[in-house]
Amino acid sequence: MDDESIVRLYWDRNEAAITESSGKYGAYCTAIAHNILRSMADAEECVNDTWLRAWNAMPPHRPVLLSAFLGKITRNLSFDRYRRLHREKRGGDQIDAVLDELAECVSGDDDTERRWEEKELTEEIDRFLSSLPESRRYMFILRYWYADSVADIARRMNVSENSVSVTLSRIRGRLKQRLIERGFDV
Repeated sequence: MDDESIVRLYWDRNEAAITESSGKYGAYCTAIAHNILRSMADAEECVNDTWLRAWNAMPPHRPVLLSAFLGKITRNLSFDRYRRLHREKRGGDQIDAVLDELAECVSGDDDTERRWEEKELTEEIDRFLSSLPESRRYMFILRYWYADSVADIARRMNVSENSVSVTLSRIRGRLKQRLIERGFDV
């Protein structure tokens, strides 16, 4: 079933929307959640919550790209769950590393002013990523969207782990510089 038909099922409040979403995007959403949580049970729970969150969001929201919409819900739910599970312990975990690396570029302050700047910041990061060569953009997205490990990215892209680490470090540095130049508080 195509995405438009699945979205129509959500809008019609037809429970088949969940079955169709699960069939088409269940593995995709599970991979996102598992990369973040590193637990299949927790990942499956987040994916099940994704279908409920999508059900509650449509209507009024009508996503243009259903895979991105569901992936973002899954990712946000997974990070929320990760934070709940690891509230009291910080260490050398993969997600901590991802968040720490990105903290170099973007502040995580949760004040009112920061929230309204989020849309502008997102658009600027999108423009920055669009300016990167495809292989670097792919590497960045694998690391910071899908939370893949440096080792997994190196294997997937057939390069050394050091090459991945250095490239990501340079991209973060360029991103940070660009955000500073555009007036963002980093």
